[in-house]
Amino acid sequence: MDYYLIAGETSGDLHGANLIRALKQADNRARFRIVGGDRMQQESGEQAVLHTSKMAFMGFVEVVANLRTIFRNLKQVKDDLLANRPHALILIDFPGFNLSVADFAKDEHIPVFYYISPKVWAWNQRRVLRIKRVVDHLFCILPFEVDFYNTWGMQVDYVGNPLMDAVSGYTYNPEFLKEQGLEGKPILALLPGSRKMEISKLLPEMARLARMFPGHHTVIAGAPNFTAKDYQKYLRGEHIPIVFNATYDLLKHASAAVVASGTATLETALLNVPQVVVYKANAMSIAIARLLIKIRFISLVNLIMDTAVVKELIQKECTTDTIADEIDLLLNDKTYRINMLQQYEELAVRVGGPGASERTAAYIISYLKSGK
Repeated sequence: MDYYLIAGETSGDLHGANLIRALKQADNRARFRIVGGDRMQQESGEQAVLHTSKMAFMGFVEVVANLRTIFRNLKQVKDDLLANRPHALILIDFPGFNLSVADFAKDEHIPVFYYISPKVWAWNQRRVLRIKRVVDHLFCILPFEVDFYNTWGMQVDYVGNPLMDAVSGYTYNPEFLKEQGLEGKPILALLPGSRKMEISKLLPEMARLARMFPGHHTVIAGAPNFTAKDYQKYLRGEHIPIVFNATYDLLKHASAAVVASGTATLETALLNVPQVVVYKANAMSIAIARLLIKIRFISLVNLIMDTAVVKELIQKECTTDTIADEIDLLLNDKTYRINMLQQYEELAVRVGGPGASERTAAYIISYLKSGK
């Protein structure tokens, strides 16, 4: 069968690649077209119609400023979708863009599958009505989402969290520390995100930590859609190593981490690394978000646990000094550190075991064969 997958950012690219692998195992005649990143290209063997590096805009103001690019991207994808007419359109997170594509596909009678639910439970919950109208099957990865959709009269499939696939299936490099020149001192990992806006806002605050923790190697986890040059301009003259395509290796050896809010917060927790979560955006975007978003936390760790497991430093609270204070606690307060790690154990239980990609692939193929 022909599958058309759309992921608009780095985390979706990872999950999309794992889903492609599962679809290939379950369907030996699978053919793919993709909107995604390097991982999806590598797994599918196909060149992306549109690469994630040209798509990820974060924050209300940033989206408005790039509307022309977004509309151009939408037209390109819709035209390509119509020209190829797959058996299944599989949308991965990225709701602003993907729900527009879903509207179009529904009108064209192309089956729409949505993997990784839009976070409609956070704000503007009436978007569920739109999802019910344009999405044929929705696959959720957070346990509380099933009950949420049921309250709106929508039946969904819970498949578990695909991060468990990525974490459990990763092959660590035993020579990582030696190859990267990181032997001799413990590691403080910096994960400033995968979007330009995140890096520009967060990395300048993170960079000074290198001088504040001289007993550690301070190391940046580079996103695959950027180069070392993209990071250098935000380092304030600090000489901080940047590691690409080895974030899990870096976290495996890290004593603590500073992590931009997003999927990486859950990955860091599942790898048992004490962390502080940080977030900064355009001031107007933050003001609008605080009016609209009706959740207590921004990090997936705290959302799933429904309590403050990890510290969240947002906007004005996100400074080098406040980050350093939290890192000091994570490194030196044994009780504080152990408490976080113990709550990580409960988090892993709630997330569940690996197999989300395989379960989702099986559902998709079953629904296509049954015509439901």
